[in-house]
Amino acid sequence: MKEATAADVAKLALGDINFDPDALRAKYLEERDKRLRDDANEQYIEVEGDFSNYVDDPYEAKVEREPLNDTVEIVIIGGGFGGLLLGGRLREAGFDDIRVIEKGGDFGGTWYWNRYPGAMCDVESYCYLPMLEELDYIPKHKYSFAPEIMAHTQNIAKHYGLYDNACLSTEVTDLAWDESEQYWIVTTNRGDRMRARYVAMANGPLNRPKLPGIPGISDYKGHTFHTSRWDYDYTGGSSEGGLTGLADKRVAVIGTGATAVQCIPHVGEAAEALFVFQRTPSSIDVRDNRATDPDWAASLPQGWQRDRMENFNALTSGRVIEEDLVMDGWTEIIRNLISMANYRGKNLSGEEVARLMELADFEKMEQIRARVDAIVEDPSTAEALKPYYRQFCKRPCFHDTYLPTFNRSNVKLVDTEGKGVTAITATSVIANGEEYPVDCIIFATGFEVGTGFSRRAGYDVEGKDGVRLSQKWSDGIQTLHGLHSHGFPNLLIMSNAQSAFTTNFPHAMDENARHMAYLLDTCRDRSIKQFEADLDAEQAWVQEIIGLSRFSEAFQSECTPGYYNNEGQPNPLSKQNASYGKGPIAFFDRMRAWREQGELTGLNCR
Repeated sequence: MKEATAADVAKLALGDINFDPDALRAKYLEERDKRLRDDANEQYIEVEGDFSNYVDDPYEAKVEREPLNDTVEIVIIGGGFGGLLLGGRLREAGFDDIRVIEKGGDFGGTWYWNRYPGAMCDVESYCYLPMLEELDYIPKHKYSFAPEIMAHTQNIAKHYGLYDNACLSTEVTDLAWDESEQYWIVTTNRGDRMRARYVAMANGPLNRPKLPGIPGISDYKGHTFHTSRWDYDYTGGSSEGGLTGLADKRVAVIGTGATAVQCIPHVGEAAEALFVFQRTPSSIDVRDNRATDPDWAASLPQGWQRDRMENFNALTSGRVIEEDLVMDGWTEIIRNLISMANYRGKNLSGEEVARLMELADFEKMEQIRARVDAIVEDPSTAEALKPYYRQFCKRPCFHDTYLPTFNRSNVKLVDTEGKGVTAITATSVIANGEEYPVDCIIFATGFEVGTGFSRRAGYDVEGKDGVRLSQKWSDGIQTLHGLHSHGFPNLLIMSNAQSAFTTNFPHAMDENARHMAYLLDTCRDRSIKQFEADLDAEQAWVQEIIGLSRFSEAFQSECTPGYYNNEGQPNPLSKQNASYGKGPIAFFDRMRAWREQGELTGLNCR
């Protein structure tokens, strides 16, 4: 019998393809090469000193209070979904003495800061918004808008009494372990010096605004702000749009990532002129948002949200599931790729399966590019808006009004051919050798990802013997289960590094919150005052993470630069800093088995 080739199986699985895989491969590398630069993450400047206003809180006035010098049982750093979930699960476990410290003026985390017009979740809200059943709440749309999400975070905080004893508009500046007292000393920018038996870091991965180090950025005399600190006093309007203050303004938006995709339609609708400066186009698929069907909501059985979250997680983790409860762009992407991975045929090697997945990826991205042609009227603008890279080189976006915005006569795409803006003057933005006078510059440049832990968190952690966490992790993250680090007793870490990564990030945070609540509850029941990762157990976990890592330096190297691949310079520590390589379901099962065993294996307790 003739051995099946990848091409044979591709024809069976995909049918006749209307693209040349070799030509696309070459085009992807050509587009990558345009964007490669030696400075990688160093191209961004830290928001401090002259740029500190980009992290100031424009939404809530800081309420003056006396510094705290007291003792609490549990301090949670961060009032976003991670901190809220942990606080809620701890309340359910019977813990009363909890303090949340949050630098924003209210709870919400990302959804406190991101109030730009059009902001919304890009994972289905019935999965994304946590604790819907606990609060007996059904989101208004399949994809919720930011005000509703922020209100939900506040309702979680109210439901679980997390406003009680909270420190809002407060930033942790240092965290140090006092070995003699067996307490953490938490220092803040409000003069606080409080003690805590346990500390949980739920800072979140995306919290510090990122600014491009464009020459002349500090020379600009017009108005500027970052999308995570939207200035409605200047633009007018609200998160729903109606930015009437821009009616006589020439506006520049720098950046075309997920945030820009959501806010640009509103800016384009309002401004006298809008210039969108693009280095790399985003992949824009159909959003198809719609209001929640009340009959469907009324029919939901008990336990519906957890079932839906687990179904979505299984599908986006590559499991073959007969029923897709969510049916959105995320599940379609993964179903297409996995159908190729599982199409074995006869005598088909792993290498040929990988090639099939690449072909399926090519086919989907061809659909994305064809959608641009179908919507954008000007051929040159359409061509510039087409993404030429593999789907998961960058976070996929879903939107229905972003591409049509470029058909407006007052909107101009300034495609920089991968080079970015070259300079800013007192009055203008310069790109491609042309000067664009503007009244306002909006930086839609996202959040820091590849910078050091202490820079992103805004503080460092001093453990036993004066060892700093930034020092210990300088050569790669070292944890047990992603939750504990040797030398840092009674410290809990809410992160996806060496833990679980899910497309629906709150799902992983909730699993970790349940695990942490179990641990503290067990310590209380057994009169355990201190727990710490055993060094041997930690080292074994790190080696397991490295061994299981799915990180492919070849794939990352071929991607266009972005925060997924360390701006085109794949980090050699990516294997060590990765999430659990067997996927989130296997990680959740493993942590569940660890709890059921009940021996706190890998932790030294006393």
